[in-house]
Amino acid sequence: MKANAKNIRISPKKLRVIAEVVRGMKANEALKFLKFAPKKGADLMYKIVHSAVSNAVHNDSQNAADLCIDSLIVTKGIVYKRGRPVSRGRMHPILKRTSNVKLELQVK
Repeated sequence: MKANAKNIRISPKKLRVIAEVVRGMKANEALKFLKFAPKKGADLMYKIVHSAVSNAVHNDSQNAADLCIDSLIVTKGIVYKRGRPVSRGRMHPILKRTSNVKLELQVK
């Protein structure tokens, strides 16, 4: 009963704010919270939690009401390196960070 998402186009720091709130919640409560939370990370996390619940229901024949979030790990993904041109032919770096998410559900 797992779901993984790699190279999500949001920085891990921003996504961890949402992960701290959702960690340990029941899956249905987490989905309700994430649906209306006013953050970009909430929409992305909603998709991951929904995918994990769907995997548990379809593949493992679990009841969605009994599932809760066991572990939720947000790590750093690849970093896209871009640049902003400045005077005298130089460049200031722009780092577009990505995140990796591992989510595991448990029956309670």
